[in-house]
Amino acid sequence: MATSKRNSVSRQQVAGGAALQDPRGKFSGPPFDRQSQPWPGLAGKMAPRPDHGETSYKGSGRLAGRKALVTGGDSGMGRAAAIGYLPAEESDAREVIDLIEREGRVGLALPGDIRSEKFCEALVARAVKGLGGLDIVVNNAGRQQTHASLLDISSEQFDWTMKTNIYAMFWITKAALPHLAPGSAIIGTTSEQAYDPSEDLVDYAMTKAAVMNFTKSMAKQLGPKGIRVNGVAPGPVWTPLQVSGGATQEKLQKFGGDTPLGRPGQPGELGGIYVRPAENDGSFATGQVYGAAGGKGQP
Repeated sequence: MATSKRNSVSRQQVAGGAALQDPRGKFSGPPFDRQSQPWPGLAGKMAPRPDHGETSYKGSGRLAGRKALVTGGDSGMGRAAAIGYLPAEESDAREVIDLIEREGRVGLALPGDIRSEKFCEALVARAVKGLGGLDIVVNNAGRQQTHASLLDISSEQFDWTMKTNIYAMFWITKAALPHLAPGSAIIGTTSEQAYDPSEDLVDYAMTKAAVMNFTKSMAKQLGPKGIRVNGVAPGPVWTPLQVSGGATQEKLQKFGGDTPLGRPGQPGELGGIYVRPAENDGSFATGQVYGAAGGKGQP
C-alpha cells in the first residue's frame, strides 16, 4: 500500500469555525505501488483508492434543484454528479448512483460509448427526459494514454482520443443547447497539459488545449444568451486514467511528488471548483479556466 511522507495532519482550532488542515498530509503521497489496469480502469481497484468526497466533501446546497449531466461520472472529477460512463465502468458507476440516491436525489445511469454521435444525442435526450430538464452540462470524460514517441501513436489510437475528448464534447454540447435556459452552465475539463504538455502525452495534451479554446469561444457565443461556459484545469489527480495507461510505471510511483504540496490531488478536492462555475453566485464568471494543480502548472 502507498504511504504518505507526512503521517499526521496539523490542525489549529479557529474560533467559531473549522480547524485548519495542513494540505500536504491530507491524502497519501508517493511512493505509490506499481499497478496497472486495462483501459478504462476502475477506481475501486486502485491502491490507494481515490477519495471522491464520499465522506470528506461537505455539500453546501448551492446547486439544489439543478439538473446536471456529467460524462465520465463514474470516477475521477465527475463522480459528484449524475452520470454517463462506459459499460466497463458499471461497478464504479453503481456506487455513484447509490451515493446520489442515498442523499435523496435522482441518480440516472447512462452507459455507452461517447465516440458515437448517435449515442451522445441519445445521452442528452435520456438525461433531459429522466431529470425533467437540463441546466448543467459537464464534459468530463477523457482518454489519456502515454506514448514515448509520436511513432507509437497509431491512427486508431489518435482517433480514439480525439473522439472521446473533443468530438463527444462537441456533440453533447450541441445536443444540449436547445434545452439550456438563461442561467444554465457548461463546464469542460481541460488540464495543466493544455498549458505545459508532457512529451509522452502529445495527443491527450492537444485535446485539452482544444477544450480550453472551445470553452473560451463558446463563452463568447453563449454569453449574450445568458449561458455561462467555464473550464477546470486539474494538475496531477489520482484517478483511473493514471493506472490504465495514462502514465508510465515510473511516473505512477512518483505521481504528484513534484508538486509543492508533495502529493497528487484527490477527485474530492475538486468538487467545490466544479460547483463554483455552476452556482448562481458565480454569475459573472464565464470563459474562465479554474486551476487546481497543487502549486504547479497553469492557470
